[in-house]
Amino acid sequence: MTDPTPAPSGKWGDLRTRILSAIVMVAVGAVEIWLGGMAFAAMVVVLTGLMIWELATMTAPQRHRSPVTLAVAAAAALVAALVLRSELAALFLAVPSVALLLTPRRDRRLAGGYALAIMLAGYGLIALRETGGTTVILWLVAVVVTSDVLGYFAGRMIGGPKFWERISPKKTWSGTVAGWVGAAVVGLVMVLAAGASWLLVPLSALVAFAGQMGDIAESWVKRRAGVKDASNLIPGHGGVLDRFDALIGAVVVVLAIGLVAPVHGLFGG
Repeated sequence: MTDPTPAPSGKWGDLRTRILSAIVMVAVGAVEIWLGGMAFAAMVVVLTGLMIWELATMTAPQRHRSPVTLAVAAAAALVAALVLRSELAALFLAVPSVALLLTPRRDRRLAGGYALAIMLAGYGLIALRETGGTTVILWLVAVVVTSDVLGYFAGRMIGGPKFWERISPKKTWSGTVAGWVGAAVVGLVMVLAAGASWLLVPLSALVAFAGQMGDIAESWVKRRAGVKDASNLIPGHGGVLDRFDALIGAVVVVLAIGLVAPVHGLFGG
């Protein structure tokens, strides 16, 4: 007997799986953000280790044990950096990058630079949660998710010229601009609902752009490695890197801005 329900196909074929996985991730993430402290830090450390594992696997698929060892080392290095909170922290955050540069693999410099971005993002998320509380993290996640969702739907419904076809064939200008607009609206909501600074509106658009560059950076790594997804850990989304690539770019830029002025100061009260 044949299944009367046809398998989903076409450009919306993965939508149901993506939505179900997204609901689970949002639920878990929301609880962890609300809890903060050790619970949130532990989640970020685990995700950081998984992303380093995916990166190491993509760039050296023949080295079966090395990615696991490097993932554990990355998680331990992030914990050490969080405990020390000094100039030595930067040295620990660079551990995975150095390891990737010193081991035989494809595109060692690209892998090393991306590993450093992953480690900085992990460290930055925990630091931002501690200094800015849940508000800053929720804003950051809302900007990235809104930009990603609007980009996904606008790109498929409107289409049009590609943003950077050689590296990310599916990303269109319509989806990119829709992401900027959606992020700016998130910033506007924070201004009107929470009394945040109006600077948060253009900053939200900038952070969305940084997130999109994070997405493109991961697409570049995958394209060079000849793989479609970083892994198959998340149904409908591929790997952890496939889901959090934009957040990496966004957090790194927020950290860079924080060197000039604390971002959490824009949220008032």
